[in-house]
Amino acid sequence: MVLALAAAPVAAQDAEAGQRVFNQCRACHTINEGARSGVGPNLHGVIGRKAASLEGFRYSKAMQDKGAEGLTWNEESLTPYLRSPREVVPGTTMSFPGLRDEKRLQDLLAYLKQQS
Repeated sequence: MVLALAAAPVAAQDAEAGQRVFNQCRACHTINEGARSGVGPNLHGVIGRKAASLEGFRYSKAMQDKGAEGLTWNEESLTPYLRSPREVVPGTTMSFPGLRDEKRLQDLLAYLKQQS
């Protein structure tokens, strides 16, 4: 006997829509390859990057500690961080409160993956 379990539906990712979501992030972050960081670090290539490792950017102690613990940014680690940065990295200096809308979050992840 085979038992099939249906997985919970996951929002489809749309990088183009994610680019529009990222416009909110542009207040602090850049995303173009080689661009200087703003108030926040340049996010080009963030997928696969160790936390607090972008050369030349001054990270908070909290983020440096997470990087030292081995946090690497990927879809699995970015998802909870983008939902609630202060819960994942207490003491972060990122002012963004979090993205609660699952579709917009998935779209943003698609865009960040496209830029990595």
